[in-house]
Parts: sequence; C-alpha cells; structure tokens
Amino acid sequence: MTGGARGIARGIALDLAQQGWSVAICYRTSQADAEACVEAMHAAGGKGLAVATDVSDPKLCGELVARVEREFGGVDALVNGAGPYHRVPLLEESSEGWRSMFDNNLHPVFDLAQAVAPGMRERGFGRILSFAMANADRVQANPNVAAHFIAKMGILVLTRSLARVLTADGITVNTISPGFIDTDSAPQAELDAMLKRIPAGKFGAVDDAVAAARYLLSDEASYVSGANIVVSGGWGL
Repeated sequence: MTGGARGIARGIALDLAQQGWSVAICYRTSQADAEACVEAMHAAGGKGLAVATDVSDPKLCGELVARVEREFGGVDALVNGAGPYHRVPLLEESSEGWRSMFDNNLHPVFDLAQAVAPGMRERGFGRILSFAMANADRVQANPNVAAHFIAKMGILVLTRSLARVLTADGITVNTISPGFIDTDSAPQAELDAMLKRIPAGKFGAVDDAVAAARYLLSDEASYVSGANIVVSGGWGL
C-alpha cells in the first residue's frame, strides 16, 4: 500500500490488519507516522511492514513489490493510496510541479500494477485499488489543480484499461473517488468554502472510504471490476 502512513490509506491498512491481513505500507518522509501505523497494525493482530521508498521512480516500484513478495510470499492486493497535490494557478505552475503531479499520482499506479500482475496472474487472484477524486469523471476546468485533476482522470481510464486485461485472470481493478474527507490534510479555509456545496451537509469520515475499500478488496466484490465508487456525500455531481 502506498501512502499508508496517514489519512485514508492508514485507515485501510489498520482495517486490513484487523481482518488478519499482512500489510506493507511505504512512505517517503513520514517515518514516524509509518512506524506508528505498523505498531497499530501489530496491536490489531496483523503483520505490518513499513518501507521507505519513492514510488515516483519506476525502478523503486519494482524493488518495493519484490521486497513485499519476499517478506509475505506474494501480493494479494495493491492499494494505491498516495495522492499528493498542491494548489497553484495554472499559468504560475512550474514545469517541475506540473510533472510531479503525474509522477506521484498516475505513473506509480501503472508501474506498481505492472510489477504485481505476474504474481497475481500466477495465483489466479488479485485486487488492485486506486484513488481518484469525486469529480474526476467530469471534463471540467480546474485551473488551480489542473495537473492533479488530469492525473486523477487518468487513473479512471487506467483502472478500466487494467480491468479489461486482468479481470479474466481473477484480478479485479477498481477505483474509489473521495470527496472532502476529514483527514486534517486540507486547508481549513478550503473546507469551509466547500461545506455548503456538499449535499450531505457534512464532510466524510475516513471510515466512509475504508468501508468502500473493504468491500472492493473482499470476496464479495469478485464480480466488480473497472468500477468507480464515489464517496462524496453528493459533492461533485
């Protein structure tokens, strides 16, 4: 699992540990949070592993998967939980900032899927789960988060493309598209401005997204592939 040290991905990691899964998370800078997450997974009865790596590097993606396969004997589920973003007016965005949104959001989904697919195909089972955003299925202007938005649109297309080629091998590929989830990661001013635009009248909780992930990773979702579950309280419609 990428991005498992914080937020929604951390919630999924702990939920899987409570179900008895062995869970590997990776992080780039959040060592203390990652170690705390592993301790919590152990306390929940699961086996946890934290690996420092940068999934924007394709080579490191392959090395990460190889290490997890050695440690755990295989990868049954890949959860792409990392999804950094920044808000910059479009014409003020730097070339480096623009490319970083694709390198950290979209490209690792492809690189990691390509790395885990052979083992999943051999075992005839696998789950690949990624995260887009609640309005990513709409082609609309987002001039302050343009690169991030385009990357999340790309995840939806990549999810369906991977599902087309992997589902026959027992591997489901799906996406969750959260709206505004209370993870303490968004600026308060942004949250205050958005609250009145959420039909549910409240922000989502991490558990709302975790519940969707629990379903998509379960045996009950074995016939669900290429899907996108929107968890937004109606925001983005």
